[in-house]
This record gives sequence, structure tokens and C-alpha cells, in this order.
Amino acid sequence: MTRGKIVVLLVAIIGIAAFFFFDLHQYVTLEFAQQQRTVAIDYFIASPAIAILGFVFFYIVITGMSLPGATILTLIAGAIFDFWLGLVIVSFASTFGASLAFVLSRYLFRDLVQNKFSSQLEAVNNGIRKDGIFYLFALRLAPLFPFFVINFVMGLTPIRLITFFWVSQVGMLAGTAVYVNAGKQLGQLETLSGILSPMLIGSFVLLGVFPLVAKKGLDWYRAKYRTSESE
Repeated sequence: MTRGKIVVLLVAIIGIAAFFFFDLHQYVTLEFAQQQRTVAIDYFIASPAIAILGFVFFYIVITGMSLPGATILTLIAGAIFDFWLGLVIVSFASTFGASLAFVLSRYLFRDLVQNKFSSQLEAVNNGIRKDGIFYLFALRLAPLFPFFVINFVMGLTPIRLITFFWVSQVGMLAGTAVYVNAGKQLGQLETLSGILSPMLIGSFVLLGVFPLVAKKGLDWYRAKYRTSESE
């Protein structure tokens, strides 16, 4: 590992350690958000530009460093900025944060992982190059894997950053809308688990499976069409 990578890794470790050592997680909990909701709304009314920029910066740092709190921040966005503005803000902030985590993973670990497991990863790399968009889109739609895990793993693959960015933004939009809308009733929420019902989770899973099924169906149709033409 080069000196530059060691420095970046140390900065990341120190930042994550400081977050937990100084108990900063208390500021991204449901209880704290409910207590400070009125204060945050008043500040946004008084200084909208500063409030938006500060929120976006904090959201990118939290998600980019893979720290807990993104879900609470999404709820806060709905409570402070209302639905449409909150949706736009979180959509871009979450995607930039995910991209930051993606870049850190790629910069720090991809060469090491790819060199060490090059033969084992050859099939995976080829699959990502061919169908990476569909797999990433499915992962973003179906809430089966943690947000930070997808960012980290995708950083180790050959998928391009620009592709990761736009697919993530589109794929996360539905889930973001659900949480931003729930944030409008922040004061009445008792637990985060109450936001996603089993039916809603099932709907997201079906949405996530759909692009893969559609891709396989399209490949099958093309193969059949070529076969019939050659006969």
C-alpha cells in the first residue's frame, strides 16, 4: 500500500473512531431528531441556503464514511424541507455520499483485492462489465443488503464511477421517497421499523428482481431471434 493510501486510510479510521468516541451518533437518532425538529425548521426558515448546504455536507460525510445515521437524516429532510425539496436534496446527497464511499473503496482496496484474487474474480469482473448496471439497479431497489456494503463492494469491481452514480441515483429514488415522506410525520414515529411494512419490502424486492428478469428475457429473445434467422 502506497504512502498516499496509508494517509487516506488513517484519516478515515481516525474520523470513524472520533465519531464513536465523542458519541456523535446521539445526534443522528430518532429521539434527538424529534426533540430538535422545531428548532431545525425555524433555522431553515431563517437561513435556507445555509441549512441546505450544511445538511448536504453532513449527509455526504455520514454516507461517504459509511457511518450510521443516513436513515435518520433522510427522515429529517422530510421533516424540515417537506417532500419535494427533501427528495431532491437527499437524492443527490445520498448519491454523492455513496460515490465517495465507492471511490474510497476503489482507491484503497481494489488493486489489493483484484491482484490477490485475480483468477477467482475473473468471472465476476466479466459479469459486472456485461450486466453491472442491472445488478446494481436491482441491489439499489431491493433493501436486502446494507447501503454501505453495496458501495464498498462495487468499488472493488470494474464498474465505472459515472455508471455507479446515475444507476444509484435512479435505483435509490423510490426508497428515498418513502423515507422522506415518512419524515413529514417525524413527531409521530416511534420506531424506524414501522416505516417499511412487509408488503412494502416485498414490493421493493419485486422491483429489484424485475430488471434482472427483464435482462434475461431480452437475452433469451435475442438468442432465439438470431437462431431463427440462421435457420
